Amino acid sequence: MQIQLNKLSEKPLSPEVGLVVGTRPSIVMFAPLIHKMRERKIPHFVIHTGQHFSPSMDSAFFQDLELPQPDYKLEGVSENKTHGSQTAAMLQGVEKILLQRLPCFFLVGGDANTNLAAALAARKLHINIGHIEAGERSFDKRMPEEHNRIMIDHISDFLFATNENSIKNLKNEGLTSHVFLTGNPIVDATLRHYELTKKNAEILRELNLEPNRYLLLTTHREENVDTVANLRGSLQGVQDFAAQKSLPVIFPAHPRTLKRIDEFGLNDWLKDLDHIKVIEPQGYLNFLELLASAKLVFTDSGGVQQEAAIHKVPAVTLRDNTEWIETLDLGANQLAGCNPERILASGNEMISKERNWPTPFGDGSTSDQIADIANEVIGHYSAS
Repeated sequence: MQIQLNKLSEKPLSPEVGLVVGTRPSIVMFAPLIHKMRERKIPHFVIHTGQHFSPSMDSAFFQDLELPQPDYKLEGVSENKTHGSQTAAMLQGVEKILLQRLPCFFLVGGDANTNLAAALAARKLHINIGHIEAGERSFDKRMPEEHNRIMIDHISDFLFATNENSIKNLKNEGLTSHVFLTGNPIVDATLRHYELTKKNAEILRELNLEPNRYLLLTTHREENVDTVANLRGSLQGVQDFAAQKSLPVIFPAHPRTLKRIDEFGLNDWLKDLDHIKVIEPQGYLNFLELLASAKLVFTDSGGVQQEAAIHKVPAVTLRDNTEWIETLDLGANQLAGCNPERILASGNEMISKERNWPTPFGDGSTSDQIADIANEVIGHYSAS
């Protein structure tokens, strides 16, 4: 493999890899890559920005995924309530660490504010950036995640694309250099961790659930839960479908969603939705067991759409668009927005789907491929 590095600074960069996480989906995505770095003894360190941080949830995720605690953890980031203040706090915190370490390669993954802040910090220090999930587009400029992923792609040096559609999107924006078709580490992650659920996850027994006899619901996106009409519409649509099918809905409620339910005065209304059972957010292995054993999942999460497709669980997405267009093309997913009638119709169509679609995100070798490229970058700096 021939790579060309842009050495724009006289500062000596260290032959090591930095990785940044900050949300629970990013911890899941990077887990197999961190394991691969450790197995292959590739020098690396991990920064946790604290974008989504709670001591119990984060420690549970790292424990569930058999990961060491991150080398660095920013404090107080989650207390910032606006995109600007949060991104600024993470930019400042990551920059301080990068100034100490100056890795020759820095990996960010996905579209959260964490990744934009970290990529900006690395760019200003002339550190080579690799973006995992490059080229994903929902084409909805109302979404902050869409802005983030576009900006990250355009300031990154290495673009790790999930599939040919991602590469096409990058090409349409003039990005053709150092683009690699690697697949997505979410495949590596969910397949590896699903084996762990068999010995560690107990949520079905605790909730007295039978596989394929319940529905799963997640909703947390700003455009859904920060608007009362969208939040009510989503929950009502799922309730109507569950009542029609006489199935319970398990709803691990995101703290953001619960906060909005309370602010909108919907607590009593939600209690009357008798098919929806609200539970605490779960550790990753419990959630993966809930997802893989569900009859149908309703979600606005990109990561849940991916994992549902991998585990052959039909999905109804509570959005009008998705960055994971391949799940629609394969018939594994359908868009329903937040309209109760559309949700009911989509649920009825998806619940009868044959679960025979192929996995659209790679073959589980993504972490090895990215580790190979990281090793080559390190080699350039070890020799210089």
